[in-house]
Amino acid sequence: MTYQAFLIKYSEIGVKGKNRYVFEDALVRQIKRALDHVDGEFKVIKQSGRIFISVESESYDYDATIDALQHVFGICAICPTVIVPDEGFDKLADAVIKFVGEEFDNRNFTFKVFGRRANKHYPMTSMEVAAEVGARLLEAYPEMKVDVHHPQKMIFVEVRENIAIYANEIPGPCGMPVGTAGKAMLLLSGGIDSPVAGYMISKRGVVLSATYFHAPPYTSERAKQKVVDLAKLVSKYSGPIDLHIVNFTDIQLYIYEKCLHEELTIIMRRYMMRIAEHFAKEDGCIGLITGESIGQVASQTMQSLNCTNAVCTLPVYRPLIAFDKQDIVDISEKINTYETSILPYEDCCTIFVAKHPATKPKLEVIEKSEKNLEEKIDELVKIAIETTETITVEA
Repeated sequence: MTYQAFLIKYSEIGVKGKNRYVFEDALVRQIKRALDHVDGEFKVIKQSGRIFISVESESYDYDATIDALQHVFGICAICPTVIVPDEGFDKLADAVIKFVGEEFDNRNFTFKVFGRRANKHYPMTSMEVAAEVGARLLEAYPEMKVDVHHPQKMIFVEVRENIAIYANEIPGPCGMPVGTAGKAMLLLSGGIDSPVAGYMISKRGVVLSATYFHAPPYTSERAKQKVVDLAKLVSKYSGPIDLHIVNFTDIQLYIYEKCLHEELTIIMRRYMMRIAEHFAKEDGCIGLITGESIGQVASQTMQSLNCTNAVCTLPVYRPLIAFDKQDIVDISEKINTYETSILPYEDCCTIFVAKHPATKPKLEVIEKSEKNLEEKIDELVKIAIETTETITVEA
């Protein structure tokens, strides 16, 4: 069957009250953005608790359309739909019978008809529509059986200005439309965790920028490209990402020269947070995002996180904070970042890692150690910021 329409369902947006239209409009914008990359012409409209996509061209790429919509946060279900005009109940029933005949080659299953009367002027109630359509289907296809409690198939009939008929609900990513919850700066490395953190925060409607710390010649151009590739994969969900690529080599070497080795990781992390916050404020972000999880590595103990938080004036969001590693891996596989993340190109966090890093650093001790950097660190940070390469990454 060739579908010329898609009914889009959402969940959380429906409880937003008087400002629900703001979220609906944002979802419409994100759907249009996603479909811009798909062959075909589409029209996206809102209609009483639903969003409809009608195909305006003679042909289009069905699989690419579904894939694009499955990357739009805010969509909970994508329903390939047949739309027929409201020409009375007999025509409606005939249309459903035709739909079922074309949709299912084998009709030896139990079913339930779910009616929804969005058009309150229609002379039948939702329950009456469901019951009468179900009776007509039984007449047309005796091999089908009704089971209202545990049906194998659901047939949906929505009475609106026209009649929408569908039987398949393809899962969407859910969440909230991107652009409804502000903007935040993601500290993006080449590992598994940070792309997942960006995906999860974006799922709540947050627009992303990102900062990556590059350390040539200790990290290669392949390591840099790996991060760009990860940003592209995340941007399939989040939309375009402004990626700031910071040359961090001189800062790392200076810290390595002047500070105790067990403190290297935490002090380097504090300077990463400072620089990321600089670009966050430039980009209009109202928070930082990291992929940290308590206890996963030495720089992610409660004491270490307290030390890194201390240099930030913006809030730091850590969506993975209580996740096990396998939980994070599972999401990375779901969003297709895992295989890229495990490519063997090291980032700057792994090059200069201490053999025995401090796991319970004290803030006052770390701040005292940073005084050893006072001679040159401000100038090095200034140079790193001024020489940062910024690119816009989009899938």
